[in-house]
Amino acid sequence: MSRRALGLLLELALPVAVLVGYGVWASRAQSFYFPPLDEIGRYFRELWLFDRVGSDLVPSLVRMGAGYLASVVIGVSLGLLLGMSRVLRTAAEPVVEFLRALPAPALIPFSLLLFGSGDSSKIFVIVLGAVWPILLNSIDGVRGVDAQQLDMARAYRIPLAARVTRIILPAAAPRIFAGMRTSLAIAIILMVVSEMVASSDGLGYFVLEQQRSFAIPEMWTGIILLGVLGYVLNWLFLRVERRVLAWHFGLKGLAGPAAPRKRSGRAARRSARASSPSAPSSDGEV
Repeated sequence: MSRRALGLLLELALPVAVLVGYGVWASRAQSFYFPPLDEIGRYFRELWLFDRVGSDLVPSLVRMGAGYLASVVIGVSLGLLLGMSRVLRTAAEPVVEFLRALPAPALIPFSLLLFGSGDSSKIFVIVLGAVWPILLNSIDGVRGVDAQQLDMARAYRIPLAARVTRIILPAAAPRIFAGMRTSLAIAIILMVVSEMVASSDGLGYFVLEQQRSFAIPEMWTGIILLGVLGYVLNWLFLRVERRVLAWHFGLKGLAGPAAPRKRSGRAARRSARASSPSAPSSDGEV
């Protein structure tokens, strides 16, 4: 069995065991709050393949995507600016620390006053919470760039734009991607929270409405869909990260085992003689 197939089996083993265990327990417990697994699956097929995809799933993905992309642009841009300038970083530090300490859900009433109950208020809340890991990791990544490389670039009079794109961004990219991965989970959470207040569609609205109407199996389908969505988005992000930062993983020895080089016939004979020194040599050497 290949290593990839073994890894896939290991990833699926625990989720399958949890599902089987829940199915057996729920069928015997007969609890109103924990419906049987087959009932949840039946409602999941009826609702999400594909009855409510356009009415609830797509609006949620659009809001989360817009908020997350805005967080990446703002966080990376400001992170580069603050990381490259000690004066700006010192001046902005109190404001940054104050704003990032504010819980984004606490600003939902303010966003409703400012933007109304449309998509803009929900995107605003997502950006307020998801931008900080990207911003702080970008600042730390820029500050961690080798000073000798920057001094040499200045000595050779390399333009600022080239220094940013060829030296600073590649060196800071691992830290930036770490912040982006953290912000992805935060964006999903804030997408759900923002849709639970003054909303008429979306996954958060769906889960809350089903709970209020005591439609427990339907509520569980929304929760399961959110978990699947988070897993798929994280899986896609890791694939993009592996592709973009292939040089970094190779440098750290995390790209997988290197393929053994093919030996020539003479090198193979020498290796065989080294393992059994009493064997006679075919080319005259002992």
